[in-house]
Amino acid sequence: MTAVRRTATGPGPGRHGAGANRLRIVGGLWRSRIVRFPDAAGLRPTPDRVRETLFNWLGQRLAGLSCVDLFAGSGALGFEARSRGAARVVLVERDRRVCEQLRRTAAELGGEGIEIVNADALAWLALPGERYDVAFVDPPYASGLAAPALAALEARLNPGARVYVEAPADFAAPSVRWARLREGAAGAVRFALYEFAGAPGGSTPQEASP
Repeated sequence: MTAVRRTATGPGPGRHGAGANRLRIVGGLWRSRIVRFPDAAGLRPTPDRVRETLFNWLGQRLAGLSCVDLFAGSGALGFEARSRGAARVVLVERDRRVCEQLRRTAAELGGEGIEIVNADALAWLALPGERYDVAFVDPPYASGLAAPALAALEARLNPGARVYVEAPADFAAPSVRWARLREGAAGAVRFALYEFAGAPGGSTPQEASP
Protein backbone atom coordinates (compact mmCIF):
# COMPACT_ATOMS: atom_id res chain seq x y z
CA MET A 1 0.00 0.00 0.00
CA THR A 2 2.35 2.05 0.24
CA ALA A 3 5.26 1.92 -1.47
CA VAL A 4 7.53 -0.41 0.20
CA ARG A 5 6.95 -2.64 3.12
CA ARG A 6 8.68 -5.26 5.20
CA THR A 7 6.80 -8.54 5.03
CA ALA A 8 6.14 -10.76 8.03
CA THR A 9 6.92 -14.04 6.25
CA GLY A 10 8.77 -12.93 3.13
CA PRO A 11 7.55 -10.94 0.13
CA GLY A 12 3.80 -10.76 -0.23
CA PRO A 13 2.07 -12.28 -3.24
CA GLY A 14 1.94 -10.05 -6.27
CA ARG A 15 4.66 -7.70 -4.96
CA HIS A 16 7.52 -7.14 -7.37
CA GLY A 17 10.58 -4.90 -7.27
CA ALA A 18 10.68 -1.72 -9.33
CA GLY A 19 14.22 -1.75 -10.66
CA ALA A 20 17.34 -1.30 -8.58
CA ASN A 21 15.69 -0.43 -5.26
CA ARG A 22 13.79 2.50 -6.65
CA LEU A 23 10.34 3.55 -7.84
CA ARG A 24 8.91 6.65 -9.44
CA ILE A 25 6.34 9.18 -8.30
CA VAL A 26 3.46 8.86 -10.73
CA GLY A 27 1.77 12.26 -10.56
CA GLY A 28 1.85 15.87 -9.42
CA LEU A 29 4.71 18.33 -8.99
CA TRP A 30 7.33 15.56 -8.64
CA ARG A 31 5.96 13.32 -11.37
CA SER A 32 8.59 10.85 -12.65
CA ARG A 33 11.02 11.75 -9.87
CA ILE A 34 12.78 8.71 -8.42
CA VAL A 35 12.36 7.48 -4.84
CA ARG A 36 15.10 5.13 -3.63
CA PHE A 37 14.93 2.71 -0.72
CA PRO A 38 17.46 0.55 1.14
CA ASP A 39 18.45 -2.91 0.03
CA ALA A 40 16.69 -4.47 3.03
CA ALA A 41 15.14 -7.93 3.19
CA GLY A 42 11.42 -8.00 2.46
CA LEU A 43 11.07 -4.48 1.04
CA ARG A 44 8.76 -4.38 -1.98
CA PRO A 45 7.11 -1.41 -3.71
CA THR A 46 3.40 -1.17 -4.31
CA PRO A 47 2.82 -1.26 -8.09
CA ASP A 48 2.50 2.06 -9.89
CA ARG A 49 -0.97 1.16 -11.12
CA VAL A 50 -2.26 0.60 -7.58
CA ARG A 51 -0.94 4.00 -6.48
CA GLU A 52 -2.48 5.58 -9.55
CA THR A 53 -5.82 3.94 -8.71
CA LEU A 54 -5.67 5.24 -5.14
CA PHE A 55 -4.98 8.83 -6.13
CA ASN A 56 -7.69 8.67 -8.78
CA TRP A 57 -10.06 7.67 -5.97
CA LEU A 58 -8.90 10.60 -3.86
CA GLY A 59 -9.31 12.97 -6.80
CA GLN A 60 -8.61 16.62 -5.96
CA ARG A 61 -9.08 16.14 -2.21
CA LEU A 62 -5.37 16.51 -1.35
CA ALA A 63 -4.89 20.23 -1.98
CA GLY A 64 -4.11 21.89 1.35
CA LEU A 65 -4.77 18.73 3.40
CA SER A 66 -2.75 17.12 6.18
CA CYS A 67 -1.73 13.48 5.58
CA VAL A 68 -0.03 10.69 7.52
CA ASP A 69 1.72 7.66 5.99
CA LEU A 70 1.94 4.90 8.62
CA PHE A 71 4.39 2.00 8.19
CA ALA A 72 5.92 4.30 5.58
CA GLY A 73 8.57 2.02 4.04
CA SER A 74 9.84 3.74 0.91
CA GLY A 75 7.45 6.61 1.57
CA ALA A 76 5.98 6.42 -1.92
CA LEU A 77 2.43 7.21 -0.78
CA GLY A 78 3.50 10.05 1.47
CA PHE A 79 5.77 11.62 -1.15
CA GLU A 80 3.07 11.10 -3.78
CA ALA A 81 0.56 12.93 -1.58
CA ARG A 82 2.90 15.90 -1.12
CA SER A 83 3.59 15.91 -4.87
CA ARG A 84 -0.16 16.17 -5.46
CA GLY A 85 -0.70 19.19 -3.24
CA ALA A 86 -1.02 17.98 0.36
CA ALA A 87 0.02 20.83 2.67
CA ARG A 88 1.67 18.58 5.25
CA VAL A 89 2.72 14.92 5.23
CA VAL A 90 4.03 12.92 8.20
CA LEU A 91 5.78 9.62 7.41
CA VAL A 92 6.06 7.17 10.33
CA GLU A 93 8.60 4.34 10.03
CA ARG A 94 10.21 2.29 12.80
CA ASP A 95 13.33 1.11 10.91
CA ARG A 96 16.09 3.66 11.57
CA ARG A 97 17.99 2.95 8.35
CA VAL A 98 14.84 3.27 6.26
CA CYS A 99 14.09 6.56 8.02
CA GLU A 100 17.52 7.87 7.10
CA GLN A 101 16.76 7.19 3.43
CA LEU A 102 13.33 8.82 3.76
CA ARG A 103 15.04 11.97 5.05
CA ARG A 104 17.52 11.92 2.17
CA THR A 105 14.67 11.53 -0.33
CA ALA A 106 12.72 14.40 1.23
CA ALA A 107 15.81 16.62 0.99
CA GLU A 108 16.39 15.63 -2.65
CA LEU A 109 12.80 16.47 -3.52
CA GLY A 110 12.97 19.78 -1.69
CA GLY A 111 10.24 18.40 0.50
CA GLU A 112 9.06 21.33 2.55
CA GLY A 113 5.99 20.26 4.53
CA ILE A 114 7.30 16.71 5.06
CA GLU A 115 8.10 15.28 8.51
CA ILE A 116 9.81 11.91 9.03
CA VAL A 117 9.12 10.18 12.36
CA ASN A 118 11.22 7.19 13.50
CA ALA A 119 8.70 5.31 15.66
CA ASP A 120 6.45 2.30 15.90
CA ALA A 121 3.20 3.35 14.21
CA LEU A 122 0.79 2.04 16.86
CA ALA A 123 2.83 3.46 19.75
CA TRP A 124 3.01 6.82 17.94
CA LEU A 125 -0.75 6.87 17.32
CA ALA A 126 -1.35 6.32 21.04
CA LEU A 127 0.28 9.67 21.82
CA PRO A 128 -1.75 12.90 21.79
CA GLY A 129 -1.18 14.82 18.59
CA GLU A 130 -2.55 16.53 15.53
CA ARG A 131 -5.41 15.25 13.40
CA TYR A 132 -5.23 14.32 9.74
CA ASP A 133 -7.44 14.54 6.67
CA VAL A 134 -5.90 11.58 4.82
CA ALA A 135 -4.09 8.49 6.15
CA PHE A 136 -2.28 5.64 4.41
CA VAL A 137 -2.18 2.31 6.26
CA ASP A 138 0.03 -0.36 4.70
CA PRO A 139 1.42 -2.52 7.51
CA PRO A 140 3.89 -5.37 7.01
CA TYR A 141 2.35 -8.19 4.98
CA ALA A 142 0.30 -10.72 7.02
CA SER A 143 1.04 -8.80 10.25
CA GLY A 144 -2.64 -8.37 11.15
CA LEU A 145 -1.98 -4.71 12.00
CA ALA A 146 -4.44 -3.08 9.60
CA ALA A 147 -7.50 -3.26 11.90
CA PRO A 148 -5.59 -2.18 15.06
CA ALA A 149 -4.10 0.72 13.11
CA LEU A 150 -7.55 1.89 12.00
CA ALA A 151 -8.83 1.68 15.57
CA ALA A 152 -5.86 3.70 16.83
CA LEU A 153 -6.37 6.27 14.06
CA GLU A 154 -9.86 7.18 15.27
CA ALA A 155 -8.41 9.66 17.76
CA ARG A 156 -6.12 11.21 15.13
CA LEU A 157 -8.49 11.90 12.23
CA ASN A 158 -10.69 14.81 11.28
CA PRO A 159 -14.35 14.04 10.53
CA GLY A 160 -14.67 13.00 6.90
CA ALA A 161 -11.03 11.88 6.68
CA ARG A 162 -10.17 9.41 3.92
CA VAL A 163 -8.07 6.38 4.85
CA TYR A 164 -6.38 3.98 2.42
CA VAL A 165 -5.77 0.46 3.74
CA GLU A 166 -3.84 -2.42 2.19
CA ALA A 167 -3.96 -5.93 3.65
CA PRO A 168 -3.66 -9.56 2.46
CA ALA A 169 -7.28 -10.33 3.37
CA ASP A 170 -10.58 -8.58 4.00
CA PHE A 171 -11.22 -7.40 7.56
CA ALA A 172 -13.97 -5.67 9.49
CA ALA A 173 -13.68 -1.95 10.20
CA PRO A 174 -13.21 -1.22 13.92
CA SER A 175 -16.51 0.65 14.37
CA VAL A 176 -19.65 1.84 12.59
CA ARG A 177 -17.99 5.22 12.08
CA TRP A 178 -16.09 3.78 9.10
CA ALA A 179 -17.62 3.56 5.61
CA ARG A 180 -15.87 1.65 2.82
CA LEU A 181 -15.99 3.78 -0.32
CA ARG A 182 -13.93 1.81 -2.85
CA GLU A 183 -11.98 -1.44 -2.97
CA GLY A 184 -9.76 -3.44 -5.30
CA ALA A 185 -7.16 -6.20 -5.43
CA ALA A 186 -3.70 -6.81 -6.84
CA GLY A 187 -2.77 -10.48 -6.69
CA ALA A 188 -3.37 -11.70 -3.14
CA VAL A 189 -3.38 -8.18 -1.71
CA ARG A 190 -6.61 -6.25 -1.13
CA PHE A 191 -6.81 -2.48 -0.87
CA ALA A 192 -9.67 -0.17 0.07
CA LEU A 193 -10.53 3.47 0.69
CA TYR A 194 -12.54 4.31 3.81
CA GLU A 195 -14.18 7.46 5.12
CA PHE A 196 -14.19 8.19 8.86
CA ALA A 197 -17.35 9.87 10.14
CA GLY A 198 -15.75 11.34 13.28
CA ALA A 199 -15.70 10.63 16.98
CA PRO A 200 -19.07 10.03 18.73
CA GLY A 201 -20.71 13.16 20.05
CA GLY A 202 -18.43 15.38 18.01
CA SER A 203 -15.60 15.14 20.55
CA THR A 204 -12.12 16.02 19.40
CA PRO A 205 -8.85 14.32 20.28
CA GLN A 206 -6.37 15.94 22.63
CA GLU A 207 -3.93 18.16 20.81
CA ALA A 208 -0.21 17.83 21.39
CA SER A 209 1.32 20.32 23.80
CA PRO A 210 3.44 22.97 22.08
